[in-house]
Parts: sequence; C-alpha cells; structure tokens
Amino acid sequence: MCGIAGFIEWNRDLSRELDLVLSMTSCLETRGPDAQGTWISGPCAFGHRRLSVMDPENGAQPMTIQEEQAVFTIVYNGEIYNAPELKEELRQRGRQFRTNCDTEVLLQAYIEWGPEAVQRLNGIFAFAIWDSVREHIFFARDRLGVKPLFYSEAGDTLVFGSEPKALLQHPKVEASVGPEGLAEIFVIGPARTPGHGVYRDIKELLPGQVMIFNRSGLRSFAYWKLEAQTHEHNVEETAAHVRTLLQDTMDRQLISDVPVCTLLSGGLDSSALTALAVDYYRRSGQGQMHTYSVDYEGNDQYFKAHSFQPGADAPWIKRMVDELGTEHHWITFDTPELVDALTDSTLARDLPGMADVDASLLLFCREIKKGATVAISGEAADEVFGGYPWFHRKELLESGTFPWSIATNLRSSLLSPEIRDWIRPEQYVADRYSQAVSEVPHLNGKTKIKLV
Repeated sequence: MCGIAGFIEWNRDLSRELDLVLSMTSCLETRGPDAQGTWISGPCAFGHRRLSVMDPENGAQPMTIQEEQAVFTIVYNGEIYNAPELKEELRQRGRQFRTNCDTEVLLQAYIEWGPEAVQRLNGIFAFAIWDSVREHIFFARDRLGVKPLFYSEAGDTLVFGSEPKALLQHPKVEASVGPEGLAEIFVIGPARTPGHGVYRDIKELLPGQVMIFNRSGLRSFAYWKLEAQTHEHNVEETAAHVRTLLQDTMDRQLISDVPVCTLLSGGLDSSALTALAVDYYRRSGQGQMHTYSVDYEGNDQYFKAHSFQPGADAPWIKRMVDELGTEHHWITFDTPELVDALTDSTLARDLPGMADVDASLLLFCREIKKGATVAISGEAADEVFGGYPWFHRKELLESGTFPWSIATNLRSSLLSPEIRDWIRPEQYVADRYSQAVSEVPHLNGKTKIKLV
C-alpha cells in the first residue's frame, strides 16, 4: 500500500508550505517505506509515500503529465487490475506511455475520459488528481472501500489523507472528538460507520463515491451502488462462476515486480486462494509460492475450540502445505511481544481497535515484509460468503441490531452517567443500524428488510 496526503487553499500560494506537506506525508511512512515525493503548484499541495510494487524505477509520485498549458497531477494508493487492457485501449486512442506502472495508466485514463474514467477501473484505489483545465481536485475511492481516504473541509481549504494522523498535522484540523466520535469508539467499535472519521472535523469519502473540490465548494456523488439481482444459476453453475471470478482475481493480483506470498491459515478461504495462486505460478513458470501462518506460544497446549474457531489451524496448514508444495513460514509470537506491540498497533490505526488481533497482525506483517512485499489473504470472505457464526444463529439474526453490537447495555455500564447521556449509546446503535438496513438493495416488487 501507499500513503497520500495534501491540501488545497484557493486563496493562497502554497509555495512556502513544503515543510507542512512533508510533515503530513512523513507520518505515513509505514504505508510507503520505499520513497517520498511532494508537489506544490499555486493553491495545491500533494504528498506521497510509496510502496513499490510495479515499475519501482519509474513509478514515482506525485506524477504529473503536462499537455500544452494543461497540467494533471496525481497521488494514488492502490492497484488497477485491468491496467493492461486500459493501457492498450488508450494507446489505440493515441496516448503514449513512459512507464510500466498503473499510476500512469490511471492518470492517462482521467485525461482521456475525465471523471467518467472511474467507471472503467477494476481495482482497489483512493486517489486525488489536480486538473488545471477544470480547475478542480478530483477524488475517488474504490467500490468497496478497500483503500481509505479521509478529508476535512474548512472554508476555502480542503485537507485529505490516507489516515487521520496526516490530516491532524494541518493547523486547520483540530484533534477533538464529540459525542458521535465517542459513540463510534465505545459503542460501534472496533467497527466504524462508513463515512465517519471519528474526529469531529474529519470525514471519510464513502466507498463507490467520487468527490470534486473547486472554488464553488465541495460535492460528492456515487458512481457505483450494489444492486440486487435474481439468482438464476444452480449450485454447480454458481460454484463454477465463483471459481472463475477468484481465478481471474488471483491472476491479476499476482502480477508484480516484487515478491508475492499468500497468508495460509488452513481455513477454506486462504486454502482456496493459495491453491489458485500455486496454479498460477505453475502455469506462468514462476517457481514456488511462499506461504505464511501465525500462531502463539503454548497454543498447542491451551487451545480451546469455540464458535469462531472450532479447531486448531496447524494440522490444516500442514495438510495444505504438503498438498500444494509451498515454501511455508511458521511465525510464532509470545504474549509479551503482543503486549509490547499494542501501542504501535493503536497508533497505526489512529483509533482503538481489536487489541491483541491488531498487535499480532502488526508483528505478523513485519515478519512477512522480510521476505515479501505483497501478501494475498482471504480477508472479507466470511462477510461475503456467510462464514461467521452469527449468520447461522437465529437469535442474532433476529436481534434487530448489528451482531457485533449486542452487548450495548454492558458497554454502556462501563461509562459514566454523564458520558452515557451525552452519546446515548442505545439510540446511536439503533440509528446506525436503521441507516445500514435502509441502504440494503432489494429486488423490485420485494419487501425491504424489516427492522426487528
């Protein structure tokens, strides 16, 4: 991943604000350890931290393309999986390329098609483009919000970044939290309502939306929404279609100029993706796939089955490694290491999170980085395919709230009466749940989901 940051002040020349841009950009170093870049022109200042994946020599950002008097500059975090197809189409339309990175493909696509280019993108992304022709900044975030993008508006100034910590470096963004932010932390957390930046002055561009900031102000709109469609395939056809989609996804994501690995827990999701990755490596003659797993000291002695993990991972990991012939790396941590990493993991998130889960993930990624730059995982498969226990428990399905927020009363009891009265925990959860349900698509002629 990379880190982007910047700000626009329409009534100022920002040529003397390099130190501020560097301050905003530098705090994103862990997102992009390979390179740092800045660009300032008139009212616009961009900063970028790069993790090199494609064309490490020529893909530096911010990237600028100038055509006569028109100037287009981009800062971008993500990966465009259909970049090869877009690049060929743009070449046929007369565009020339000087790099092999998807950043240039994205910028050229915007120059060619304008804001409508985002409709053509297959990938995960968050980016900002300065467009001197239209004299605006164009922002976009991928359809499911994999890549983050936060912003804060103050009059004629807009500040943005991949993480809240970057925005908080700017003097016009205050590090204050109101009742809504506290409710997000104490009641909704460790989840977070899309669009909410927790800090009072910070918002998040919603998934599937674009945003334009010009001298007239700020406006945003959706370029994509999830739609409900009748499922007309039988089980066999559905399975074949899902496999085709996953294989296409893996084939695109495994194209890289740096080492790639997969995370292998032994579960269905990671095992399926690893098997597809191994198949791709064999077809393309790239040698042995490296896989990684994480475990904890003493887990073999003290593990107890529960609804989220009915069995230990290790036997299934070994079975998959033996079957697929991967070069496997067993990573093990002890409790003191996890405790020591709690502060760093909280600072990395900018917000309180899942404690030991965040700490172990941070340490795990540090170990992986010693041998690989890109790691493929089965993240979010349980959400898409109903893998969590609450998808199968009647009392949770009918609880009338988020299944991870059923202990609102218990959480509230830990707060002082003044804080409870201020943030109104039960009402806040009810409002957020009602909002979420209202956004669920439904088939024409079918009844919308009812609130219990």
